[in-house]
Amino acid sequence: MKNASELLEFDAGHLWHPYAALRNTPARFLARSAQGTTIETADGLKLIDAVSSWWCVAHGHNCPEIVEAIRKQSEKMCHVMFGGFTHEPAIELGERLVKFLPKGLNKIFYADSGSISVECAAKMAVQYQFAKGHPEKCKLVALKGGYHGDTAGAMALSDPDGMHTLFRGIMPQHYFAERPNCRADEPWDDRDFASMEQVVAEHEGEIAAIICEPVFQGGNGMWLYNAGYLKRLRKLCDEKGILLIFDEIAAGFYRTGPRWGMEHAWGTPGAAGKDCANSGEDCAAVLPDIMTIGKALTGGHMTMAACVASEMVADVITNSKISAFMHGPTYMANPLACAAAIASLDLFENRDYASRVAAIEKRLRANLEPLRNLENAADVRVLGAIGCLELKAIPTSDDILRVIKETGVWLRPFCNYVYTMPPLITSESEVDRICEAIKMIGQCEPGPVSDDEFHE
Repeated sequence: MKNASELLEFDAGHLWHPYAALRNTPARFLARSAQGTTIETADGLKLIDAVSSWWCVAHGHNCPEIVEAIRKQSEKMCHVMFGGFTHEPAIELGERLVKFLPKGLNKIFYADSGSISVECAAKMAVQYQFAKGHPEKCKLVALKGGYHGDTAGAMALSDPDGMHTLFRGIMPQHYFAERPNCRADEPWDDRDFASMEQVVAEHEGEIAAIICEPVFQGGNGMWLYNAGYLKRLRKLCDEKGILLIFDEIAAGFYRTGPRWGMEHAWGTPGAAGKDCANSGEDCAAVLPDIMTIGKALTGGHMTMAACVASEMVADVITNSKISAFMHGPTYMANPLACAAAIASLDLFENRDYASRVAAIEKRLRANLEPLRNLENAADVRVLGAIGCLELKAIPTSDDILRVIKETGVWLRPFCNYVYTMPPLITSESEVDRICEAIKMIGQCEPGPVSDDEFHE
């Protein structure tokens, strides 16, 4: 067996890591195991995973219930193509999701990843408009500051001035409105919707759908905005015959407080839970026509996502000349992933995550709000189990690495954002440790930005 040094040497010479150079960017840590909120490295360092391994490990690492579900399924069938076959895990997961999702969103397309589910949502919207006799409606409107994934179609819907500008030549061209500036904790200001109204007015005849991340823009700025924007979007889409897509990949599964980010527009955030999700009229006015889910769907144990459509969207496509929805991933409805997702839904339904997230939010606010007084602080933002310290300038990667080792907290700042999105099982004392690490990074002297994995 190779030792840690040999493994890291091969890694550095041959393996690309996310948003990182191949050369001169060694992996900072060699993970040996992970349990609960903690990742343990080969040299014995134990790190609290303050970012849920990119926001997906909601129930903690190596969750016994999910691991056991995968093990049991592996004894029966690891994979079978979904073209021409179906299987019990896919059907059971579908039955569970129909009950778990907001009322009326019940036509499910299983996808490999969040990015692919966004690709499916965009294609579904265009195929819907084609079936309605509007082939010219093949563009989407997205928000500046948004992030929807790294595949070409998803990149094209992400911030046009963000991390993907290099690839503009291969992206479809869509339209963008200014991001909502009205913050989540401020009164709604209807002037914040003017940019979207203008874009739609100018291009109405070309627009198939509008897509947004409800209340929480993630990977391009960690921005939290007022849910009143979602109400105005729904009204505008209804008036113009445009579909509305909510990308709940990051905001869903209690990350912002309630089960879905969209619930902040339902009148009583956090109150929807099990009851309103399938019954109340309060939510009916602010439902999307298509939504995407992923990340926490399997609790971060297997890659899986879904694109979910309303009955209206599905019926129009199904009853058209081209009735087949033209997409089909190889690993669509992978049985192991379906088993993991079923076990994950069990936990979401049986644990009071709304209360747990409320406790995390309270602790984040208490710890992070005072950081506004730091000399290098530009802003502090908190919602649910999301906390972000925006800095005027980012410290060096060496300083960030030092803080990680000193505190035992794994943080991965990007651009000038030091953020946390911890597992939903994170204790109050662990939240305190995370916030102390964020504070220490905020107190570091700014330095030159290096081209390594800490600066995505």
